[in-house]
Amino acid sequence: MKVPRILWVDDEIDHLKPHILFLKNKSYDVLTCTNGLDAIQKIKNNQFDVVLLDENMPGLNGLETLNELKKINSELPVIMITKNEAEHIMDDAIGGKISDYLIKPVNPNQILIALKKILNTKNLIDKKVIQSYQKEYRSISNSLLELSSVDDWVSLYKKMTYWELELQELDDPIMFDIFKNQMKEANFHFSNFIEKNYSEWITNNLETPILSNNIFKKKVLPFIKEDQTCIFLLIDNLRLDQWRIISPLIQQFYSLHSEECYFSILPTATQYSRNSIFSGLTPQEMQKQFPLWWKNDNEEGGKNLFESEFLESQLNRLNKKIKFSYNKITSISDGKKLIKNLKKFKSENLTVIVYNFVDMISHAKTEMEIIKELAPDNKAYRSLTLSWFKNSPLFEFIKSAKNDGFKLIVTTDHGTINVEKPIEIKGRKEISSNLRYKSGRSMSYDEKKVVEVKKLNEYHLPKSFMDSSFIFAKNDDYFVYQNNFNHFASLYNNTFQHGGISMEEMIIPFATFLPKK
Repeated sequence: MKVPRILWVDDEIDHLKPHILFLKNKSYDVLTCTNGLDAIQKIKNNQFDVVLLDENMPGLNGLETLNELKKINSELPVIMITKNEAEHIMDDAIGGKISDYLIKPVNPNQILIALKKILNTKNLIDKKVIQSYQKEYRSISNSLLELSSVDDWVSLYKKMTYWELELQELDDPIMFDIFKNQMKEANFHFSNFIEKNYSEWITNNLETPILSNNIFKKKVLPFIKEDQTCIFLLIDNLRLDQWRIISPLIQQFYSLHSEECYFSILPTATQYSRNSIFSGLTPQEMQKQFPLWWKNDNEEGGKNLFESEFLESQLNRLNKKIKFSYNKITSISDGKKLIKNLKKFKSENLTVIVYNFVDMISHAKTEMEIIKELAPDNKAYRSLTLSWFKNSPLFEFIKSAKNDGFKLIVTTDHGTINVEKPIEIKGRKEISSNLRYKSGRSMSYDEKKVVEVKKLNEYHLPKSFMDSSFIFAKNDDYFVYQNNFNHFASLYNNTFQHGGISMEEMIIPFATFLPKK
């Protein structure tokens, strides 16, 4: 077991020898110095678990030393020891992100308790998390064959997302591997659930679940009031776990009114799901009713060029006279323009914003080695998303919108999954290029590994050719052509893809907010 290493910084360190001896007898390795400059050098050249820092020292005082130490290692725990109980001193120390503080005179047991609180808390939390998940693991495994409703699966996915966020903090890769395997097992059963039920949902327009083609009618319109302004923010490609980590930032300024999940239609790809949201139609209906606006996978040109027109057509069909604008953000400069235009949006009932940054990250991971390094797994992908959001024009826009009294809706069109298992496919050149679904004709594949749709009416899918069909990848599989199979299997392995059937792609967040007073 690693011996905790402590740096004690105090200009009267010689008077503290009994305390230091006490800590050494308790198996702590204690190094000392008498001033802030020496402490800074020791931190630069050595690894410490905790710093005990005197507040009142000649030269660099404790607060000045604290500031320099945090520049070197912002995560290093610091316990401030002071004889000054002035409130502004405590405020400055806490603002400097100290882990704890003690008031002189201190006795050895006080110091020991403070050290244990810092050094042992994580171990205790880890142990509790592992024990709780082990208990939950059995419950989840036993329930997988019994899940029979939409609510059951949404509840399970929320539970799995919770455990993923909890387990990611453990220094226990074996436990996280157990979770990943359980997630794969859950997705296997989820694929069977979708294959059994999806056709009935999409063809009969049932109340449950809410799908992409009826989310606007059933959830967005009821939240819009004639005498209020509302922002409908769609962040492309946003999974539930990513939403969980950025939602608290929004809630600093907005009160959560409601939060739920709905289901992306198939394929879980932007041209299908997002067009469906704005049109209020299935892909097959869009192809039939708006042939000039709809493009199939095998056709050249942009696939999401008429979202504003689709939305206007839906509002007209529903006889809703709503003043709205449509804004698509694909760059930082576009995001900054949003903030400048905020006052103009106040004359609208609805301001629609499609923000494409998260989608760019997932595509960049496929194409750029540096993004693969930055986001090798779900945890890093979430961290990258959080870092972007904190520093984005979008977050600035949301803060400004709150001050101007806008209501807020946040959702997405589909999620993504980190793919790991290649499936060989053969076919003609006109077959679609997406890695999680394929559309076309004369495709050859292992039927046991895919969800196969040959009767396109059953899934309300568009037809490119008379004998067109669709196939969907399940779990964390992805399609790779036979030619040069190993090269492309390696190239696309461990990348974030969408279009197929998994909880991560299909079960997606929808939240409404009211501005805080």
